Amino acid sequence: MNAPIIRLFGLVIVLFAVLIAFTSRWAVFDSASLNDNTLNKRGVLEAARIKRGVIRAADGTVIARSLKQQGGVYERTYPTNELFSHAVGYSFTDIGQAGLERSYNDPLVGKRQGLDSLFDQLSGGRKEGDDLSLTLDPNAQRIAVNALRSTGSGRGAVVALDPHSGAVKVMASTPGYDPNGLDRRGRFAALNRDPASPVFNRATQSSYPPGSTFKVVTAIAAIDSGRYTPDSLVSGQNGKIISGVPLQNDNGESFGDIPLTEALTNSVNTVWAEVAERVGKSTMGRYMTRLGYYSKPPFDYPSDQRLASGEYYNGTLLSPLSPHIDVGRMGIGQDLLAVTPLQMAMVAATVGNDGVLVRPHMGAKVVDPDGRVRDDIGTQEEDRVMKPSTARSVTGMMSQVVKEGTGTAAALSGIEVAGKTGTAEKNQCSGNQTWFIAFAPVAHPKVAIAVTNECASGTGGEVAAPIAKQAMEALIH
Repeated sequence: MNAPIIRLFGLVIVLFAVLIAFTSRWAVFDSASLNDNTLNKRGVLEAARIKRGVIRAADGTVIARSLKQQGGVYERTYPTNELFSHAVGYSFTDIGQAGLERSYNDPLVGKRQGLDSLFDQLSGGRKEGDDLSLTLDPNAQRIAVNALRSTGSGRGAVVALDPHSGAVKVMASTPGYDPNGLDRRGRFAALNRDPASPVFNRATQSSYPPGSTFKVVTAIAAIDSGRYTPDSLVSGQNGKIISGVPLQNDNGESFGDIPLTEALTNSVNTVWAEVAERVGKSTMGRYMTRLGYYSKPPFDYPSDQRLASGEYYNGTLLSPLSPHIDVGRMGIGQDLLAVTPLQMAMVAATVGNDGVLVRPHMGAKVVDPDGRVRDDIGTQEEDRVMKPSTARSVTGMMSQVVKEGTGTAAALSGIEVAGKTGTAEKNQCSGNQTWFIAFAPVAHPKVAIAVTNECASGTGGEVAAPIAKQAMEALIH
């Protein structure tokens, strides 16, 4: 064989290898991100002639189903209207998909893997998708939505989950929207122009200053690192210098040397700012990372609808060791902190679960048309964040907040609640960003919760805690 032929043969081999590499990239390695892209409507178009699976709440309530239309195509309908609009999302040919409709699209259209996929192709493809059962509780969801609507600006979010399994019981965001007929001419565009952002899921996409709820994270880092105990005495003097600038307590109140439990009960800023400074950025960052900060939460929800919590500077998520971070003010929920309600619910759940962070999820089971369970979505541990002894110590401190501190409005008759309030200034309005995180019952937690309200007139104890109380009552009893 002469040299020119050998060179030509080599070139063909190289080009063939490049072709395989690029096709493999899109077909195999980047297929998940391609399918998750909101601009990619191929899956929705292909699925238009498939009877999409039914989505049901935990009690069997139908949340989403498909009805056959003229021309042999199916249209998605949502019998509960806007009750689960943010969690479940929507699926329409013209506008694409969101929420669980997108993250569980493959089973909902009956897409299989491996030999099952090959069999479906050989038999001409499936015409019916699998059903999806969720962990969401309709009664508690309704209570949370109504409570949010009737409070202050009516804008806010509630996330409630089982701290042991990670099963999300409530994911509420207000204002909401009715997904039925969302693809009607101009309606989706009009909702996106609405200044109240009704299509936006505040539970996973909005980031807010957490206020004093973040003191729970500081307490975890302080106690688990061995630097402090709940009985450690720290000065609560008003006007203490933090990072070279005086820091004020609420209402200018000044304290002497007080134990950390009392400092959490009365939410003393100067105590917790000093604790955070002494613990340091490295240790604070380590515990924040274990709790899920600085990355998108592990959650069965589209990636572009999940926001990472942490310190942001000019819209960029900082490193935990960034020089831009004022660790003292971060330790009390100020500085550059921006967090989602989902993240704060995960914090409460981790304390309530003896220090173990469990992956939150809304999906429970995938069931095929023949009634066989294709996927049973169980508990998945993410990380041991703290020692069990630390979790018990922080639980005792949070319990005092509800018994005799700023969170008494969340107290339940005959049931011990561990919680923490938070109140932060909201730059975009004259009101506050109010917060409450909690779990209950303390002895055997069934629910962990985070509640936040935008532009509220009042404090976290006055506004958010009563909402948490209503939702917890519905889930515990």
